[in-house]
Parts: sequence; structure tokens; C-alpha cells
Amino acid sequence: MKLENSEAGICSAANDRSSSPAPKAMANGDDIGEELFVPPLNFAMVDNNIFRSGFPGPANFSFLQSLGIRSIVYLCPEPYPEVNNKFLEANGIKLFQFAIEGCQEPFVNIPEETIREALKVVLDMGNHPLLIHCKRGKHRTGCLVGCLRRLQRWCLSSIFDEYQRFAAAKARVSDQRFIELFDISSLMHIPMPFSCSKK
Repeated sequence: MKLENSEAGICSAANDRSSSPAPKAMANGDDIGEELFVPPLNFAMVDNNIFRSGFPGPANFSFLQSLGIRSIVYLCPEPYPEVNNKFLEANGIKLFQFAIEGCQEPFVNIPEETIREALKVVLDMGNHPLLIHCKRGKHRTGCLVGCLRRLQRWCLSSIFDEYQRFAAAKARVSDQRFIELFDISSLMHIPMPFSCSKK
């Protein structure tokens, strides 16, 4: 029987095998340990040891542990929740907070110097593995990753494709313009050890 990768397919497959030991294994978690690792919203790998996502919650902590995260770049002004701080302390994870206000067009003010300082943290391999996140993993995270891609010499069309994949219907022309005009010259001296850097 062919199993489809959908909840309905999985449920019907389980129901079809009434004498199977699978339900018992599922109940005690023996065979589905990997399913307990829940990635945060909009999670993706940016490059070796660099990841991006929306705001991680307690349900995502085991997943972050499995990645061996050493640092988090947090791009919102709100204080980090106490439960998240306890998780960071328990796992020796450094928090780098860069307070970028969540803005909506047309009143958008993305602080270039703040993005530059955040990029310095991202480029420091001593901080890896590293997670970049904001609230939803779309705009602020998208701008920071887009500027990183500029440093990696990606073409603008590829950078914008990646940005739009995460922002979807909420893609902002102002964010893409910021990425396009971001001055990377002051960061060019920093080594680029990443897999997809284009020299």
C-alpha cells in the first residue's frame, strides 16, 4: 500500500493495520523520536551552520538542541520571554538582540547600521551554529539574510526569489529596495567561509 505524505494518508494507513504493533510503538515514542523535533515557523537552512525562522517556542526547543545552536540573532525590540531565556541559559546559547521595529509600508525605517552589526555576528564563525529570527521569519529576517546574500555575491533576482518565498503575499518592495541599496563595502574585509559564497 502506498502511503501519502498527508495526515489523512497516515491515519488511514494506521487504521488499515489493526494488528500492527505500530500504535504501541507510537504510544511510547520508540519509533517516532524524530517526529518530536518540531521546527519553528518558516524554518530553513541559510548556509552551513546558519539557520532562519520565526519566533521559536517551547515546542521547538528540542529541535534547536538537535542542531547544536550556539547563538541566536533576535531582530525584535520586545524582551525575550523568560521561558526562552531559561532554555538559552540551560544550553549555553548566546542571545544577540538587535531591536528592529516591525514596520508596515509605506512607513518603513530599516536601520542600516543595525543590520550591519547583526551581519558581523552572523559572519563570526565563533557564533555558529546560529539561528536568525524575528517574529514570523519574513521581513526583518528576510532583510538580514538578503544582505548576507549580497555579501555572498548572489544575483539580485535570486535574492529576491528567496525573500519572496518566505514573505509570500506580504512581500514588501521597500524591503527589497533596502537589500538592493545596502552598502556591503564596510563588511567586505570579513572572511566569507560559507558554502555558497561566490568569489
